[in-house]
Amino acid sequence: MKGTAYVIFMAAVAAIGGILFGYDTAVISGTTDIVRNQFSLSASGEGWYVGCALIGSIIGVLCAGSLSDYIGRKITMLISAAFFSISAIGCAVCGSFDALVAFRIIGGVGIGIVSIVSPIYISEVSPAKIRGTLVSLYQLAVTAGFLLAYLANWAIDAGIDPSAGADAGLWSRMFNAEAWRGMLGSETLPALLFLFIIFFIPESPKWLIIRGKSSKAIAVLSRILGSEDEINAEVEATRSSSGEDKGRWSDLLKPGILVAVLAGCAIAILGQFMGVNAVLYYGPKIFSEAGFDNPMFSTVLVGLVNFATTILAVFIIDKVGRKQLIYWGVSGMIICLIAIGTYFATGGVLGNGFMLAFFLAYVFCCAISISAIVFVLLSEMYPNSIRGRAMSLAGFMLWVGTYIVGQLTPVLLEWSQAGTFFIFAVMCVPYMLIMWKVIPETTGKTLEEIEEYWTKR
Repeated sequence: MKGTAYVIFMAAVAAIGGILFGYDTAVISGTTDIVRNQFSLSASGEGWYVGCALIGSIIGVLCAGSLSDYIGRKITMLISAAFFSISAIGCAVCGSFDALVAFRIIGGVGIGIVSIVSPIYISEVSPAKIRGTLVSLYQLAVTAGFLLAYLANWAIDAGIDPSAGADAGLWSRMFNAEAWRGMLGSETLPALLFLFIIFFIPESPKWLIIRGKSSKAIAVLSRILGSEDEINAEVEATRSSSGEDKGRWSDLLKPGILVAVLAGCAIAILGQFMGVNAVLYYGPKIFSEAGFDNPMFSTVLVGLVNFATTILAVFIIDKVGRKQLIYWGVSGMIICLIAIGTYFATGGVLGNGFMLAFFLAYVFCCAISISAIVFVLLSEMYPNSIRGRAMSLAGFMLWVGTYIVGQLTPVLLEWSQAGTFFIFAVMCVPYMLIMWKVIPETTGKTLEEIEEYWTKR
């Protein structure tokens, strides 16, 4: 396997980490009621159960950049796969709530690591003309993970046998009285697949060049690029952009680069305050409070729209451009959020059909814009030598925002369902302004050209 086919294979393998990211993030939505009832959790205890994995994710992103810069992208992905496997198996067999939380935190560390390293790896092995498409494969995998989690939750919930006692064998408890075990434990299969298949891809050639391992990098590039001249040009461009510098945290403060770092952190955290994670974590709760008869099935519809729209984004991201997708998508998100807020403000008189239509339209607009773009932009907007560290910082802000939204959404919904969605709509405005005024259009540009834009600025 050589050329574009080999690049697609490498990108697809790294993107499997996105499936685990999505599954681990979304599966929690179907388990909260069961876990709360079994362990007699208070409201704060339920919040801790939902948020504990996000604590692990914050730890993971803080470690991921330096770790991947030091030991390589491939080995760091292996470490994340090991964390996912340990977490999934542990959640299925754990004997107490404290053990469940511990294994959820371990899985969160895996999420944090893979959310940084997989997009970096894909961006570094991809040619400029298809880099957006290939990096967005990661986001497609994330939405596939969401959908798989929703389907697993729905199927397990529908198959629960109320007559099965809590004193039954582990297998029976996993899919009946303690169905949360089956929901969380079913992640074991994709986790082990990811752990196994990573051995079949090479290390990132850009990382190899930066670490002075040019001969190994050339061996990888010979399977990606078409001619010796292209290989030599790639090696020289990477060397020129990184020089002898292996990257330090202090480099993030350099003129121009600091602007890129701050802009990346801003879009990472603001993206979480626009409602997307409220949908992921509390979709069934929102639909239930809106009076839907089958909120779990409505959440499956959300997953289907999210997945299908991301497929569309994969095919158009390198044709339409990053910024155009943001402009159109976020504008649509604002309209939909205002409509959903109006539904709740009027006491639901507009009907469940109105609510569902705008909810799914919101998911469409979100999936084709900020969800599809964020990891693409963050993986390509930083210099080669500090990409891991800069992405760790942006990822840290992303997960801090996710944690805050996860904790505040139940409080906001209790305060005012309509007001919650109006706040989400307002938060879309600063995101649009930053994309318009600060972030350059990166479509079709090499990583070195993007770096030059920031350093000249």
